[in-house]
Amino acid sequence: MQKVKKIPQRQCVGCREMKDKKSLLRVVKSPEGTVSLDFVGKKPGRGAYVCHDVECLKKARKSKALERAFSTAIPPEVYDAMEAELEGQNGQE
Repeated sequence: MQKVKKIPQRQCVGCREMKDKKSLLRVVKSPEGTVSLDFVGKKPGRGAYVCHDVECLKKARKSKALERAFSTAIPPEVYDAMEAELEGQNGQE
């Protein structure tokens, strides 16, 4: 009898829904302290997850969910860059 493989679940910091890890986008704070998007999910550092939706990123920005997840202040330029990168990535899919 085959074992059913577990699918890892993560919570989106924007909409707070539990989803499959593969369907979410990882935001990572590197050991150097820089915050960026991780489309592959392999970058080193502390990770938080957000849906592949600009609206979820905006909700996370408004509620300061990423600041709480990373215990650091995130400059507005970083959010703007992440939104632009996310919009660009959605256009390629």
